[in-house]
Amino acid sequence: MTRKVGITDTTLRDGHQSLLATRMKIEDMLPIAEKLEKVGYHSLEVWGGATFDTCMRFLNEDPWERLRTFRKVFKNTKLQMLLRGQNLVGYKHYPDDIAELFVKKAAENGIDIFRIFDALNDPRNMAKTMEVAKEHNTHVQATLSYTISPVHDVDHFVNLGTTLKEMGADSLCIKDMAGLISPAGAYELVKRLKKEVGIPIQLHCHYTSGMASMAYLKAVEAGVDVIDCAISSLAMSTSQPATETMVAALKDTEYDTGLDLELLSEIAEYFKGIRKNYTQFDMSGNGVDTNVLLYQIPGGMLSNFYSQLAEQNALDKLQEVLDEVPRVREDFGFPPLVTPSSQIVGSQAVLNVLVGERYKMATNEVKAYLKGLYGKPPARINEEVRRKVIGDEKVIECRPADLLEPGLEQAKNEIAPYMEKEEDILSYAIFPSVAKPFLEKRMAEKVKVDFNIALEGPRNGESSYHPV
Repeated sequence: MTRKVGITDTTLRDGHQSLLATRMKIEDMLPIAEKLEKVGYHSLEVWGGATFDTCMRFLNEDPWERLRTFRKVFKNTKLQMLLRGQNLVGYKHYPDDIAELFVKKAAENGIDIFRIFDALNDPRNMAKTMEVAKEHNTHVQATLSYTISPVHDVDHFVNLGTTLKEMGADSLCIKDMAGLISPAGAYELVKRLKKEVGIPIQLHCHYTSGMASMAYLKAVEAGVDVIDCAISSLAMSTSQPATETMVAALKDTEYDTGLDLELLSEIAEYFKGIRKNYTQFDMSGNGVDTNVLLYQIPGGMLSNFYSQLAEQNALDKLQEVLDEVPRVREDFGFPPLVTPSSQIVGSQAVLNVLVGERYKMATNEVKAYLKGLYGKPPARINEEVRRKVIGDEKVIECRPADLLEPGLEQAKNEIAPYMEKEEDILSYAIFPSVAKPFLEKRMAEKVKVDFNIALEGPRNGESSYHPV
């Protein structure tokens, strides 16, 4: 009996987010779209994560227009996004009215599969976006943010998977953002999830530790349905395993993907050339960093430490910071180190080392975390640390978003002069300081075009009529 394994291609989202600081422009993606469409991927991950922010902040692109363009060129392949639960594509919790409209508009503009995760694996922070995605008849892939700690054993993840299935998940993703999962660990977890939860399982690994391809093979043997890969020229290091490697490894076995290696080779050659356009952002090489196995930190977190310490002329303290991270993480109840908890833990570890006294200073995000405003940690927080940082301030027990006032109407009023479509309200509501200058610039450029047309008359089929 054969069991075809599906491949989700991450090149257009996580591949360049991991290796090129999310800087790839859509103009470098579209020329290869026809060949990507021919491959027969399970899905293409094209949106979400850091792409939304980066489009406006650095690339002068409208992220919604990018999604609509993808939908036009990928007519037959499912499009997938990474959604940070109640954080959406930002770094804090947003009110339910913003979350509801965001998921609705993402579905309308072309997303077929919502991969929804929470940095603390708190199901309450995933519930609203899962619910709305189901209402719009899209595929809800709920996520287990994978990590290793005294509380994160296989039973923990199976119980979480069961809860997410009961909440309506159509499939589960094991999201191994730091490249920590071992081949044996992947086999056992997938085997248990397939047997006890009983919905499709997808595995997403970063290659950071060098174990991901081996973990994929063992996961396939255990029954995993889909694996995440990137084309070889944007794979490995802190990205995903190479598509061609996995296709070749599974070829002529009962798990054969059926994908064409020659076609994939052409796509790889294209992106090999494109990668050269982004050398200023390409800090990764294609190496392996086994430090992740010692400190359990994602690759991006390590580069942040370098830059933070360099600014303070304190690079000699890097080892102390790396040693401090697991201690802070334990104090904070063993959160998985993924956005935004990785930044929360990492920044505090740096402060503890630089100040010379643990928790003498704390960031606002750490204070909010210790008050429960990010959700419920996997394990108990060190109460001595909590008291030192927030004193006798009340710790919340409810879903954090329940404390937030609706935000859409205010965002709409504030951005009204620059608004062209409903999606602009969302861009502003999530990233006000980034979206406002972007939308102002767009308006100024449009006024300039309209003024030139008025002076010179329409050219090349342009119309001088622009409805409000």
